[in-house]
Amino acid sequence: MGSTMEPRGGGYLHLGALTSPVGTARVLQLAFGCTTLSLVAHRGGFAGPQGAFCMAAWGFCFALSGLVLGCEVTRLHCCLRLSWGNFTAAFAMLAALLSATAAVLYPLHFARLQCPPAPAGCAARDFRLAASVFAGLLFLAYAAEVALTRARPGQVASYMATVSGLLKIVQAFVACIVFGALAQDAAGYRRYAATQWCVAVYGLCFLATAAVVALSVLGHASGPFEHAVAVYTFLAVLLYLSAAVVWPVFCFDPKYGEPRRPPDCARGRCAWDSRLVVAIFTYVNLLLYVADLAYSQRIRFLPAP
Repeated sequence: MGSTMEPRGGGYLHLGALTSPVGTARVLQLAFGCTTLSLVAHRGGFAGPQGAFCMAAWGFCFALSGLVLGCEVTRLHCCLRLSWGNFTAAFAMLAALLSATAAVLYPLHFARLQCPPAPAGCAARDFRLAASVFAGLLFLAYAAEVALTRARPGQVASYMATVSGLLKIVQAFVACIVFGALAQDAAGYRRYAATQWCVAVYGLCFLATAAVVALSVLGHASGPFEHAVAVYTFLAVLLYLSAAVVWPVFCFDPKYGEPRRPPDCARGRCAWDSRLVVAIFTYVNLLLYVADLAYSQRIRFLPAP
């Protein structure tokens, strides 16, 4: 899935990679990504960690989209020792998540209807609003590729194009959000062995999920792979269920932590906020693993040749 190869023996360039629905989505990704980066870099501005993240996300997505489209047009992906369908499906899902996050963060922190003070002025406001619009269009382009390449029941497909494979990318992305929140409260989770257990759960499940994605992209999703992934997903559900119980108790119960946000806690640097983020996304990932397990028991995918 995700590849638009032509039969061997045609021209040197595969122009169908540009005119197919998936190819059109990729061309739009490059166009919207380049426009967004240009608007922000020229006059919009991207100060602070939020702006740096947005620029890094857009730059990463633009570079990889260019690589994918270039390999499709030149057929160079046939020379790569990886499963191209798994790679493109995984990247499209990751890019959709990154672009969606950036499309929310940038206007939230930078776009305002009022003109900023000089020397930026109203020109900077206009560039930021335009960048926010194109950032949203960029997300829609990646979402369109995910929708076009997603495997349907009974269809010959790469593992990463199935719902289970796409959920693996979302699970890893949510785990990264958890790690980011934990980094803001490193001293807090070290106070109890129970919270350290939760951190170990997050790390172990993230590494296992990353290993599943890596094996799929490298073309090793065969043999007992599907059964092993189902067993791992079941274990991940149990591990996250334990963390979903332990983390809130040791962070928000009056006996161990603080049930309410301290009134003197600085916005953006409050450990209590970080613990709340970890709790919320622990439940999000638990639901994702449960959905993954339910899907893997209901549907079998047919590996792409």
